[in-house]
Amino acid sequence: MMKGLINEFKEFAFKGSVFDMAIGVIVGGAIGPVVSAVVEMLMGIIGAFTGGTDSLSALAFTIGKVNVAYGPVLKALVDFLILMLCVFFIVKAVNKGRDAFAKKEEEKPEEPAPKPDDVVLLEEIRDLLKKQA
Repeated sequence: MMKGLINEFKEFAFKGSVFDMAIGVIVGGAIGPVVSAVVEMLMGIIGAFTGGTDSLSALAFTIGKVNVAYGPVLKALVDFLILMLCVFFIVKAVNKGRDAFAKKEEEKPEEPAPKPDDVVLLEEIRDLLKKQA
């Protein structure tokens, strides 16, 4: 009974998108600030190509009296792409491990199911009849 419960839990925890989604949430929360810091660090390099602006957030252009700040959108897009790349590689590694685990489980020889008591009794009777004959 306990073995069946453990197998059922394994199937729930390691199958489908539940595990992938949990990884995405955890990694997104943990790596989000790191990615933002890396993006800000890279802004110095991007600043060399954008006229000395050291942050994407400062990028904007003016149309008449309206200032259109497109920098925050670009920064959010870069953050998103880097974060999704990190999550992709983590999920890929987990799926590879899951596949290896499943393959290892398939290689195990299955134990034959125990015979019911009435079958065992009938086999004993058969064996006794063979001895008498």
